[in-house]
Amino acid sequence: MFVDNVTIYIKAGDGGNGAVSFRREKYVSHGGPDGGDGGRGGNVVFRIDEGTNTLLAFRYRRKFVAENGGNGKGAKFHGADGADVVIDVPPGTIIKDADSGKIIKDMSNCEPFICLKGGKGGWGNRHFATPTRQVPMFAKSGGKGLEMNVTLELKMLADVGLVGFPNVGKSSILSNISGARPKIANYHFTTLSPNLGVVVTSPEKAFVVADIPGLIEGASDGAGLGSEFLRHVDRCRLLLHVVDISGSEGRDPIEDIKQINTELMRYSESLADRPQIIIANKTDMLEEDADLSAFEDFIDENGWELIYTSAATLDNMDGIIHAVEERLKLLPPLEIYESEMQEEDLVVKTGKERHTEITRNDAGVFIVEGEWLYNLMGQINFEDYESLNFMHKVLQNSGVIAMLEEKGCTDGDTVSIYDFEFEFVK
Repeated sequence: MFVDNVTIYIKAGDGGNGAVSFRREKYVSHGGPDGGDGGRGGNVVFRIDEGTNTLLAFRYRRKFVAENGGNGKGAKFHGADGADVVIDVPPGTIIKDADSGKIIKDMSNCEPFICLKGGKGGWGNRHFATPTRQVPMFAKSGGKGLEMNVTLELKMLADVGLVGFPNVGKSSILSNISGARPKIANYHFTTLSPNLGVVVTSPEKAFVVADIPGLIEGASDGAGLGSEFLRHVDRCRLLLHVVDISGSEGRDPIEDIKQINTELMRYSESLADRPQIIIANKTDMLEEDADLSAFEDFIDENGWELIYTSAATLDNMDGIIHAVEERLKLLPPLEIYESEMQEEDLVVKTGKERHTEITRNDAGVFIVEGEWLYNLMGQINFEDYESLNFMHKVLQNSGVIAMLEEKGCTDGDTVSIYDFEFEFVK
């Protein structure tokens, strides 16, 4: 079974709690607080697995949760960091926010990607000792790990896509020009999933070809198998449009080309504009007096390159390889999709409880509260400028700044978020 689109639940680990502890040792006076910090929660990490080309592994497992950090202990013992959960995906997998559909990361030729960061460990009570508070009886809880639903969508990484109606010889051509061995038979929808083949042109050079099945009239609307597999030609730099030039099944090759291109256009205009080479297959079945002038005129009018071939007799297979190799030299590299979500957007998105409450106390201080904000504050290093800047972006994107302004907060007013106070600046 070929699986290329799944939705899964992911959650980073919670940070461990800080410890409340005091040094109690013989002959040591004024031992003081020695509570250790909690460990960091595990991250959710996506990693490319070059040995797979399907998302079948996610058919029965849809929930991935990283390990929580360990709690701190006495004697300044730090809690253990939680183990990351590593999710292996095929190359070409795009990670999307399940709700908005925005791209988070394109897993194509990249290093392991940390999608969600684990919560920070809470501080032990030793951090809260001051000259006037020498016996702090409290510690900080660990930050909550982020969680969300993501959609994994596989778009194969192929330089060339073989498109065309069923039973025109795409799989046969693929097997002849590469080492791929797809199932081949003389009936429609023999190919039920995309097949990849590597065409080696020299010891240092090669290109990847994908046989895309199931394109018929109405494919972009769900007819046949096309709606499931059109996404796999999205990245292809070049399309080999295969037609049955003999008309052995009673179809007109010109109409076939028009219908397939219509489906490509309805799916994606950029895909329809992709360079094409027309592969006129099954020349061994042509009648000797066949008139191909109208077909050739149609190809010339559209500015396409035309190659006659027969997959059955292996006629002109080298011609296809040479033409593709030369054309690819002139085309841009494979498309890599840019992220549409920033880290601060993920924090806003993954907050489990989005309720925010703003009040003003008798001293005129604006008090901002909310479970998600409490978790956010556990992730911030208040002594680091970049971390504070990150917090400001989250407050801006989540609408907290706008809510403060609606409540009458102006420049110079004091805002407090769980004991962190700052001066409001518009």
